[in-house]
Amino acid sequence: MIPHIRQQSLALGLLALLLFCAGMYQQAAIGFDSRFVLFAQEMLRNGPSFFPTTYGQPYADYSGLSTIFIWLLSLPFGRVTSLTAWLPSAIAAAVIVTLMYRLLAPYSTRWALLSIALMLLTNTFITETRAVSLDLMLTAVAFSVFYLGYAADHFAAPRRQVLIFALLMLGFWIRGPIGLVIPAGILCSYFLVDRQWRRLIVFGLLASALLAMCVGLLLWLADISGGPAFLQDVIRMQFMGRMDGTEGSNDLLYYFTSSVGNYALAWPLAVLALLAVGISGRRETGPALRLLQYCFAAGLIVMIGLSIPQAKKARYLLPMLPMAAIMAAYPFYATQGRLFAWLRRLMQGLWLLIPGLLIVTLLVVRRKFPDEVAHLASLFIILGVLQVVAVTALKQPRWRTEALALCAVLALWSFYILQFEPVQRQLYDTRTFSREAFEQVQEDPAPLVMHGMGKDAKAIKFMVNIPQELHPVFTDSPGELETLKGPAWVMMGLNAYETLQGTAIGALPPVLSGRFDNNDFVLLHLK
Repeated sequence: MIPHIRQQSLALGLLALLLFCAGMYQQAAIGFDSRFVLFAQEMLRNGPSFFPTTYGQPYADYSGLSTIFIWLLSLPFGRVTSLTAWLPSAIAAAVIVTLMYRLLAPYSTRWALLSIALMLLTNTFITETRAVSLDLMLTAVAFSVFYLGYAADHFAAPRRQVLIFALLMLGFWIRGPIGLVIPAGILCSYFLVDRQWRRLIVFGLLASALLAMCVGLLLWLADISGGPAFLQDVIRMQFMGRMDGTEGSNDLLYYFTSSVGNYALAWPLAVLALLAVGISGRRETGPALRLLQYCFAAGLIVMIGLSIPQAKKARYLLPMLPMAAIMAAYPFYATQGRLFAWLRRLMQGLWLLIPGLLIVTLLVVRRKFPDEVAHLASLFIILGVLQVVAVTALKQPRWRTEALALCAVLALWSFYILQFEPVQRQLYDTRTFSREAFEQVQEDPAPLVMHGMGKDAKAIKFMVNIPQELHPVFTDSPGELETLKGPAWVMMGLNAYETLQGTAIGALPPVLSGRFDNNDFVLLHLK
């Protein structure tokens, strides 16, 4: 590795990390994040464990490693914050940025920077970077494995076999079996394209043995953590549940069709770039084109491999994104040919328009939802300045492309951080109602009954906002409510409360009403 490229990549990774962490500290936990914040809160109270816990009981769907990351970062503060919860994801994203620059800069710094820009302009990447994202951590592991394999053959770097297998184990303990299979599959695709048959077979066998060892260790830890019943839950949730389609989409072609929008612009532009390469034929040769082939094989193996399990979600496909971004930016390296020139103009035009389109979006949002617009004046100024800079850059051919891409990235991230994120957290806020309800319970202590909330669903979004461990009573049917004896506090959605009119519980007047996770909820007091 050339020293100045190493230094530039570290500086770029640090700048990216600062962008990823902007405004993180005081955010309230919502949605999927609530689960992991609760895991870390219980770990702070009870100490580290092999599996995260909820309500004091081990949770079968994940190992405890990702929670340990959050726990370690939270120890100096004495509590879990959005910064400590999101920082592992942000660090993973910064690692990807750093390695992408190191991978491409020896061929072209422009190709490297624009690949990073296309990745940063991807909606799924933005949302997962500013969240607790095991899939983004896995993406960093998978791309690191790909980089180490490639650098050993093309940059005269040492063959770091021990580090590669350590990364495979890290992937497993972050994301389960798929966390080892995906990075191993990516490196196998590299060996396959390079026709390194011996290394392919040896690595494949060693990775399979490592997978079997990790699975055995996971099941043993499950048995000692929660006994045979918990062991069966781990098998069901981490193995069978991922394969049988009980969660997510089960469309076989989901990653080739429906997920395209989640990975625009990189995914569609990568397809166009590959078509341009195919049409150009032998006019494009050399190590850069070979790297493009490795990226294509790696991205394809991820998409095909993830299409086999029935359960599919857009975020699962993140390990493919760095490869797609590299392929999409290839026209800025391959300067010969009309198709590549057309793609360059297309991308520059899109980057030029992004700040202006976001201004129009902001005006529409302001008109339709006047009460849900955040940081309006400052965001208008930022987007306006970036649009002016982008237009000015058109007259500077030397740095026009990089300036347009940078303006587009800053515009989109500014819009997300200053507008989309605050509105989303206002709509799906659970902190306000939870704390008010808990204050009522503390003033007149009695068991808290959660009706129709789901122990692993909305109940977690309540638990994450209270300062102590609580063991609520859960009910699902009106018959269960009828057997309740006071004193007790009962929390439920307003719709559920309205269906109980005419019953003893339905006759209780709400002590508290409010919005909880974008729904109306009530708190009742049964005396």
